[in-house]
Amino acid sequence: MNITETANKNHEELFPNYKSILKETDPEFIELFDNFAFDEVIAYGNIDTKTRVMMIIGSTIAQGALTEYKMFVNGALNVGVTPVQIKEILYQSVAYVGVAKVIDFIYATNEIFKERRISLPLEGQSTTTRENRHQKGLALMKATFGDRIEQARVNAPDNQKHIQDYLAGNCFGDYYTRNGLDMKTRELLTFSMLISMGGTESQVKGHIQGNVDIGNNKETLLSVTTQLLPYIGYPRTLNALRCINEVINEE
Repeated sequence: MNITETANKNHEELFPNYKSILKETDPEFIELFDNFAFDEVIAYGNIDTKTRVMMIIGSTIAQGALTEYKMFVNGALNVGVTPVQIKEILYQSVAYVGVAKVIDFIYATNEIFKERRISLPLEGQSTTTRENRHQKGLALMKATFGDRIEQARVNAPDNQKHIQDYLAGNCFGDYYTRNGLDMKTRELLTFSMLISMGGTESQVKGHIQGNVDIGNNKETLLSVTTQLLPYIGYPRTLNALRCINEVINEE
């Protein structure tokens, strides 16, 4: 097999001593994929290894790709992503992917942690209570997205205002306010999940602007999109690029 030295090095960093069955059954595919994903693609962009792997984890959850997810959870632990960070990715994904899909990933993660002798439950990361979650979540939404949040709440029909309340209290109050991941990482994760799901262009554009507003620039968003390309394919990548270009002008 003609896998490049760089691809082997990057693969070994995440998966040391991993014995791939596909190298035996599908050697041409592994050569093509590894040279592309672990050499050519990794060479592009401005994000570090831990960030790249966390974005891939979020993407695999959004796609329901449990086998690849388990691979990258182990890889993430190998390069220093913490158990708390992995659990925070999982918990935040519920707001975007839904618990019906995420529950299998939580169980799988707990099995991996057990195998690696990581004690459960992990230390709690919540910073809100039932009494203040809505207030804190709404404040964080406004700090991230500005006046657009108030406009959305005012413009919502009376029979749909409860969804705006859920976004503040649940999506942001329950999840975004938690410790374990900073806001720049959480917004990048949301972007990664949304572009991986497909059919979410309206939400993608909103979170592109949210990323920009908290300091994740166009180069960073392009870097994340590029790193996800081997895992989400070209159609969703091209849709993401179109959204990025529509929200952020070339300078």
